[in-house]
Order: sequence, then C-alpha cells, then structure tokens
Amino acid sequence: MKRCYGYIRVSTVRQGDGVSLEAQKEAIRAFASHNEIEIVEWFEELETAAKTGRPIFNRMIACLKGRKAEGLVVHKIDRFARNLTDYSRVAELMDGGIAIYTAIESLDFQSRGGRLAADVQAVVAADFIRNQRQETIKGLYGRLAQGIYPFKAPIGYLDNGAGKHKTPDPKRAHLIREAFELYASDAYSQAALLKVMRKRGLTGGRGGLITSSTLETMLANPFYAGIIKIKRNGQTFQGGHEPLITVATFERAQAVKAGKSVKKVTTHDHIYRRLFRCRFCDGAMIPERQKGNVYYRCHTKACETKTVREAVLEDAVARCLARAVLTDAQVEDLLLRMRSWLREREKLFHAEAIPLQLSTLADKRERLTEALIDRLISKEVYAKRHESLLFEEQRLREREAYFHSRSPDPKKARKFLELIKSLEKTYISAGPAHRREITEIATSNRTIGGRNVYLEPSEWLGKLGRASRVLNGAHYRGTARTCGANLNDIFEVFCSERFSALERVSQQLCVSRTPVKI
Repeated sequence: MKRCYGYIRVSTVRQGDGVSLEAQKEAIRAFASHNEIEIVEWFEELETAAKTGRPIFNRMIACLKGRKAEGLVVHKIDRFARNLTDYSRVAELMDGGIAIYTAIESLDFQSRGGRLAADVQAVVAADFIRNQRQETIKGLYGRLAQGIYPFKAPIGYLDNGAGKHKTPDPKRAHLIREAFELYASDAYSQAALLKVMRKRGLTGGRGGLITSSTLETMLANPFYAGIIKIKRNGQTFQGGHEPLITVATFERAQAVKAGKSVKKVTTHDHIYRRLFRCRFCDGAMIPERQKGNVYYRCHTKACETKTVREAVLEDAVARCLARAVLTDAQVEDLLLRMRSWLREREKLFHAEAIPLQLSTLADKRERLTEALIDRLISKEVYAKRHESLLFEEQRLREREAYFHSRSPDPKKARKFLELIKSLEKTYISAGPAHRREITEIATSNRTIGGRNVYLEPSEWLGKLGRASRVLNGAHYRGTARTCGANLNDIFEVFCSERFSALERVSQQLCVSRTPVKI
C-alpha cells in the first residue's frame, strides 16, 4: 500500500465547526480504501487557499519534499491551491515523483492529458478567487459610499449586521469620549491616559484591559468624529454613524499626538502646570512641592520673578472669574432679547448658510474627482484634499446639529447663562482637576510678574460681559457695537465647545446653583 498524506481545508473556523472537514475526510478515506492507499497523517487547515504562506500547507510540502510520504490525497484541486504560486509548488512535487490524487475528481496526474486538465482547473480556481475578490471589494466600496462601515466596529461601537450603521456602545461610548477629551487637553501623555482609562473601566475589543497599542490606534481613528478612513490606502468617506466626538476635539488630539505641543508632565498633577508664564522673561512657571506647599517658580537666572504659592494663584483666578459673573438682571435682559433674535438667526442659518456651504463643498468634491480622472492631480493629492473636504463638511454638520439642538430652546440658553452666572461658585467648589479645566476655559493671558499675578477673562467671556453691559445701557469704553453685533458674539459662544465643556464640568461637580426665575 502507498503511504500518503491526507490534506483537508476550509476557509473559516465556522465552516470547520460544521461537516465540511469531516465530509472531505470521509471522501478521502473511501478513495484510499479503493486504491490501496494508507493515510499515514492528516493535515487539517482552517484558512483560505487564496493566500500563500499557509503554515500547515507549508509544513506538509516540506514533509513531502523530505520523502516522509509517497503521495498526497486531497478532496479536490481547489482544496490545496486557489493561487498559482502554491499550485506550482505542488507541480514541482509531481515532477519529483510524488503522487497526487483527488478523491472526487477523475484526474490522472501521471498522464499529459491529466496534468493539462489539472492545470486548467488550477487556473480556473485562481480566476474564480480573483473575480470573487473584485466583487467583494466592489461591494465593500458600495457600502462605504453609503456611509456604512463594512468591517468590525471599533471600540465604543456595536455591530448591527451587514448593511447597517454602527451604533454607540452604551457601556463604552462615554469612556471613549472622555479619553479623547482628556488627551486633547494636553494634560496627559498616552501612558498616563492609559492608566486613567483603565481605572475608569475602559476595556479592549475582547473585554480585557485596554492596551497601549489599542489606545494609540483609537486616538488616531477619525471614525469617532464621523469620518471613515481606510488605513490600507488612505481613502476617506463620510460616515453615516453617530460621532462620539467633534472634529475639533479629534484635530486637537492629533496635534497633541503629532508632538505639536509641549511635552506633558504627568509625574505631579499640579493644578496650574503650564498655564502661567513669567511676565518678564516669558519663561514657564514650574510647579514645585516644598514642605507640603506647592510653589510656582521661574527658573530663568536673574529674573525678577521668583516664587508664588499655588494658593495665591487660586485666589487670583477666583477674583478674575468674579469680574465676569452675570447678575440676575443681566441674565433676564439677555434672555429677553435673545429669544426673537435666535429665531431669526435660525431661519437664516438653515435657509441659507449651511445648505449653501454644503452645496459648495459638494461641488468642490466633484471637481476634485474630475481632476483625478483627468490625471491633473495624483491619487495622493486627491486623498489628502478629499479628506480635508470631508472634515470641513463634518464640521458644518456638527454646527448645524449643535445650533438646532440649542438655539430654538430658551431653556438651553438659560442653562448656559446660569453656568456663567455661577462660574466663580463652580470654580471655588471644584476639585483640582476641574479647577484647572475652568481656568483653561475661562481665563487668558495668565502671567506672573515678581509676586503679582495677572490674568483676564477669556475673549469669549469678555464678549459676553460686554454684550450684557451694552444691552443694559451701561457705559462701555471701546469699539462701538450694535445690539445685533453683541448678540452675535453671544451666539458664537453659545454654539462653541465652551458651553459643552462648562456643562460637563458642572454636571460632574453637581454644584447647587441659584435658580433663575422664568
């Protein structure tokens, strides 16, 4: 009896769990018993034959070259070769005297006609795979053009079946959002962020603790901002899924990731690290802990600025915020005038601004595609410009959604103004991390000269304060502004990320506020 190997294969594990492998094995056993062949070893593989480099197939070929068996029995030709590279290796074995048998195909590999028939079948099998791959790619790109991501959902999203959009994972979506916001704040390195997110319960794809490589991949994926990007070729598509973060947050995270910011300090989590600079030499005020107290020191030699205690900075920020706090009367006056103005602004916004800009972007994308077809630009240039246009379009859609969700509802506007009204109180009641956030959001031009602290309300907060004084008829020295112009300043703040940031901090703190009567 001839001593031969038996080789069986299926493309997926799911197929392997069924009857396909066993059916192949039974057919090979029946063929062997009728042809005086002994199967001395079975080689079972769960991998597509379209790929070269299959480990079990390679081991079997090596054993046959070493003459550890006299031949090979397979179910059909396409079980061991659907690419011509692997088939050529089998052909070399046949040329070297190794017998090849197929259990259900009447092929005589020893004759010229049999070899020719086998060669034709191998070519047909390879062409079948090639055509199948092209049709699969065509289908995938069809899904992508519809805004559907046809691959496994990234962490923070759930798969809902073929042809359906990914949806946010209720258990992890908020953690993904927090991870981006923390990293975009430039207060955490990736190593520090990994520790924080593990403590908060963020898990990886298989339910275990998230790894550093998974976190790095996540932070670079624009899918979370609503843009689908294919890593292999860099192509981008407008996603139809719900974004977890804004484009602005994603771009800030990329700037931090690319090193376009100062090195993060994570050893000591001091409140005002990198927020204050020396007024005289513009050097960074470095925090140091001595005898239980934190001091901010200018390290420039011979500079007049020496050290300032952290408590002094806390008081200075509180006094600055107190100057920007709104009174009940100012809140009521602003709300009264904002209602009718916001309604008119909404009509203009939806009827003209956003549709017109989106239409312009669509025209740009069409002209860009024509330029690629006419070979006026390279594929690399096309991919880069197309991605830029998609991000710009996503920003417009975010702005439209944000405006729609806030401007029509006076209660939203009231909530925003109440946050400003109680900003000083929120700051005083906050812990170190939230104090830092409020300081970053609401103050600017932070310097220390000698032992004096200088800072002022952020530009957006200053606009709000000036608008409220003008609307109340208070004396204001500066550029003349109309009521509409000042309301426009308020609108810009209202539709910015400042509202979301303050709202998030306020919710985390759960600080009690004095209600404003309607």
